[in-house]
Amino acid sequence: MKQTITLQSTKGLHASLASKIVSLAGKYDAHVEIQYEDKVIDAKSILGLISLAIPFGENLTVISRGNQAEEAINDLQKLLSKEEQK
Repeated sequence: MKQTITLQSTKGLHASLASKIVSLAGKYDAHVEIQYEDKVIDAKSILGLISLAIPFGENLTVISRGNQAEEAINDLQKLLSKEEQK
């Protein structure tokens, strides 16, 4: 499964958000990847995610395979589509 998501965090993909992605991706029986431009990174790799340096408002693609692929994508979409919490 694939889902394109617009990153709504005004700080872009920063360390705290990357940590939340890693934690969320680890909860599911699925292989989850994040694609931005020509790079595809395992969503369980915090350093890989930070290296993407995705700015606010950019589109990224979540790719997921496995038993809980749909649930993983849905939860990541909720996380990435909301504005930064203060």
